[in-house]
Amino acid sequence: MTLFNEKKGTREMPIVNIDLIAGRSQDQLKALVQDVTTAVTKNTGAPAEHVHVILREMQPNRYGVAGVLKSDEK
Repeated sequence: MTLFNEKKGTREMPIVNIDLIAGRSQDQLKALVQDVTTAVTKNTGAPAEHVHVILREMQPNRYGVAGVLKSDEK
């Protein structure tokens, strides 16, 4: 992820994509976004207002591991 473009002299926005299975509460998702933003700013120097976090939730019947849908796991 490039954060500073020396040729242009500008900062570019970091974009973090997170795919997860649906089922977490709104409070959990908010905390995740806050924690990821904090980690990115701490480790890259990018200002928080430039950090974009995209959460993509999948239904358990739309995601599988080792040939088994998550909705079919016991």
